[in-house]
Amino acid sequence: MAEDPNSSDWYRMLTEGEPIDRRIYHLFGMLPSNPRCKMCAAPFGSWGGRLMRLMGREQSQYNPRYCAKCNVFEHPGGAEVALTMLFADVRGSTALAERMSASEFSKLMGRFYTVASEVLIESDGLVDRLIGDQVIGLYLPGFAGAEHARRGIEAARRLLHVTGHDSSRRPWVPIGIGVHTGPAFVGVVSGGPGTLQDFTALGDNVNVTSRLAAAAGAGEILVSDAAYRLSGLELGDTESRPLELKGRSEPVTVHVVKTWASE
Repeated sequence: MAEDPNSSDWYRMLTEGEPIDRRIYHLFGMLPSNPRCKMCAAPFGSWGGRLMRLMGREQSQYNPRYCAKCNVFEHPGGAEVALTMLFADVRGSTALAERMSASEFSKLMGRFYTVASEVLIESDGLVDRLIGDQVIGLYLPGFAGAEHARRGIEAARRLLHVTGHDSSRRPWVPIGIGVHTGPAFVGVVSGGPGTLQDFTALGDNVNVTSRLAAAAGAGEILVSDAAYRLSGLELGDTESRPLELKGRSEPVTVHVVKTWASE
């Protein structure tokens, strides 16, 4: 396969420069509501969406995952970069859905998507996916800075907090989280001519993060040793153990991290 001639530009953007000013990203992230532009966090729903339309940031007619002004980021291309990835899964979502009406379950997942989006945006993570029972965040050096691993782990702990895992009561939604740092292809991909394009991360380390999240129990964050060491965080006496992951010939060392004490 021929090398993408724009890969060097993508690499610089992903590792050095912010595609969207961080202050604007945070500001848009405070406005209601999901769904949002994947690049600038401009909301498409509620009164926030109406305000964005007045500013020319209506949902793109070519790709509903972007606003009209961020169409530049939907052209295919990308680069391989080291980043931190966060996967958060709702535990027992099938059983939860069985105990609720469809509308009740929809409201629960909508609440989860909302608080997860807020946590990711506040910590300079890009919201890659809000789908099914899962939320995926990407922490890129060019957007989250050199401390992307630290930001990813702190966001994971914050996410446990806002879902009630450090409360004396049961959490309002049970989640498990995986956090991992490693190289992946990041950019805009397409299934072929005439199909939707999407900004995302691809590669083995994305799969590792997904499997860490799948292995995490409710109220647990499984942090890979790579992410833990790069973060520089001192999290006390955390449990460390080797974890066998499907498709991996060698076990992955993980640290089991909990949320902060109740506030």
